Amino acid sequence: MKVFFNQLFDYNFYCNKKIIEASATLDVMPEKSVALFSEILNMHHIYNEHIAKREPQYKMGQLHEVNTWGDIHYENQRNSFDITSEAEDFDKRVDYENSEDRLLIHTMQDMLFHIINESTHYRALIDVDFVANGLESLRTNYITYKH
Repeated sequence: MKVFFNQLFDYNFYCNKKIIEASATLDVMPEKSVALFSEILNMHHIYNEHIAKREPQYKMGQLHEVNTWGDIHYENQRNSFDITSEAEDFDKRVDYENSEDRLLIHTMQDMLFHIINESTHYRALIDVDFVANGLESLRTNYITYKH
């Protein structure tokens, strides 16, 4: 399971870095894409913190300046790799309160996969927004990455 998640987080790292690098070259980043990438960063951070039993510093809906994305992304990835490296039981159940103060219980495996899956979803929306704004497609799907 560690190898599987390390491969997925390598993919996640590569694709997010690609968006960060593309954004740095733009005079103006599309507003919707800023909100979507901020959600990737927030969600990744929040789930890492739930797994680690720490209080999240970010919340969903919080916007981040483009020039901070690289540092937040790196910290999220580092924390995820720490979690996967130290995990002995990916079926371990993790309880946490969501943003609506509801108690939820999921396995660590499900939470880690959610980070990857939700990030992929948001990246696809960013790609659509880029194209709608006349920017080049980012092509961050898994098969393109594997080539």
